[in-house]
Amino acid sequence: MSITANSQLPNLVSENQKAITSKTDGSWANLGAELVYMQDGAGRYLSFYWQHSQKFCLDPQQVVADAKGEAIFAPVDKVAYLERLQRILTTLVPEKFQCWFCYREQLIELELTISAILPALGSAATTVLVMGRLLQATVSKAELNVSAPPPTGLELTLRSQHNHQLVTQITRNIRRTLELDVIWQQTVDCLGEALLLKRCIICPYQPPSDKLKVIAEYRQKEVKSVLGIEMYAASEPAFAQALATLEPILVQNPQHLLLEQEKMLIVATCYQDQPNGLIAATLCNDCYEVTTAELELAKEVADQLGTAIAHATLYKELEAARQQAEEASRLKSEFLANVSHEIRTPLNGMIGFLKLILDGMADDPEEQKQFLMEAHKSSLHLLDVISDILDFAKIEAGKMEMELRAVSLEELFGNVGNFMRLQAEQRKLSFRMQLPETSDEILVYGDYQRLKQVMLNLVGNAIKFTQEGGVTISADVVRKKVIFQDQEFPGMVRVRVADTGIGVSLDKQDKLFQLFSQVDGSRTRQYGGTGLGLVISQKLVEAMGGEVHFYSLGEGLGSTVTFTVPLYQQPVMVSSTESSSQD
Repeated sequence: MSITANSQLPNLVSENQKAITSKTDGSWANLGAELVYMQDGAGRYLSFYWQHSQKFCLDPQQVVADAKGEAIFAPVDKVAYLERLQRILTTLVPEKFQCWFCYREQLIELELTISAILPALGSAATTVLVMGRLLQATVSKAELNVSAPPPTGLELTLRSQHNHQLVTQITRNIRRTLELDVIWQQTVDCLGEALLLKRCIICPYQPPSDKLKVIAEYRQKEVKSVLGIEMYAASEPAFAQALATLEPILVQNPQHLLLEQEKMLIVATCYQDQPNGLIAATLCNDCYEVTTAELELAKEVADQLGTAIAHATLYKELEAARQQAEEASRLKSEFLANVSHEIRTPLNGMIGFLKLILDGMADDPEEQKQFLMEAHKSSLHLLDVISDILDFAKIEAGKMEMELRAVSLEELFGNVGNFMRLQAEQRKLSFRMQLPETSDEILVYGDYQRLKQVMLNLVGNAIKFTQEGGVTISADVVRKKVIFQDQEFPGMVRVRVADTGIGVSLDKQDKLFQLFSQVDGSRTRQYGGTGLGLVISQKLVEAMGGEVHFYSLGEGLGSTVTFTVPLYQQPVMVSSTESSSQD
């Protein structure tokens, strides 16, 4: 006897399977069973027939057409049912059992026999055939206290194997990456999909703060998302207990308003016995009871995740420190290049003009004098650059000495004005200085030479970076008592230097006071300078008990720099009514 393989057999089998799975009418009745249906491994109905469909107003076609998996006719204990389904597909051993199903407000108890449809050799079973009969029905779910029967020894063994595989999978996933966001999301997805949870969330925890923020979430479609929500551990006692004891907590009815009033498993992640996160998994009320061994596995998962979080956090901090070090090195190199350029330029000017004189290139004494004046001008510029560098070095070393005493604000403004007004006029800029109207002298508390250095620096920058318009220097008295060096002062004097120059874009203003940082290296080359002026001014003002602030609405919109210094004594201010009566 010989058997010849028919090449048309696969097509024939495929067509027969389609014909079988499409049956939703009475043709299944030929099997003699009261209830017959087919399902895949996810519990989706492929076909459905029941003699009592009309009695319960159940449409078989609607049951099969529900392709989203949100079955309208479904077992009450979905988790146990799907576990049994997977076990049958794996072992290929049929099982007979009783199961409660829900449809709308009705509860229906069925006796079922599930068998795997045997696949071709070498292929895994993916479909089951279910036959059953009606045992009883109730009006509503509320009339019956449905609870899952205690698991058998075989079921406990299979559950244990499944849970250990889950722990291994989670551990493998979190060890593949050091990205915190990936670790958090992979963990909740893995737990949610494997355990068929309604919701699973993770919240990072950083003591001593009590705030928790949902950073990753897995949820069923019908469950409202809480991703990004912030809450406090004290708002849910189970959260606080889990963080304090580092033990898994089962709570029947969570108190927090954002959490469903259903059974929840809460476990804290930790590293070296210090909590660093919280996992909260919402279980179905009809799920099987969680065993002690499963609580231990939950703690193991949390410990693994806590270690991964700690390592990923450390890596993130080290990466940020590395980037900061590289940025500091780059800025320092750029700063040294600019400083070397600033030193070389006046030095080359001095050498050049002196060489012209030594080589006898001056045609007359007048030209020789001009060469000497240019060389002297270059030497003064070089001295300013070197002074800036030395001042900065002294400030950084904490060796800047100051002689703090009462300083006349009018005298300070007068000297600065006499020195800077000519520079502004040479650039055809307006130059105005305004002092508060007072009946007596305004005295500030500081080092006169350092205050003068700060004002010359700020006014010099304003003139240098302004092409048209002008520069305005003003001051006002802020009446607010301050304490500086254990001494009380009646207020502060705020000095304001405003210009109509090139301004600074909003996203670059934070670089102005950073060490070795300049807003634009090319701009520094264009206008000159080491870029240390604002940093030195800020350090000097802070050493005298004040603050420096920079304001600009953007490029081309000018800028304003203010600094404060303690007021030595309260002056008698002249009000507008007093000044008009005096006139």
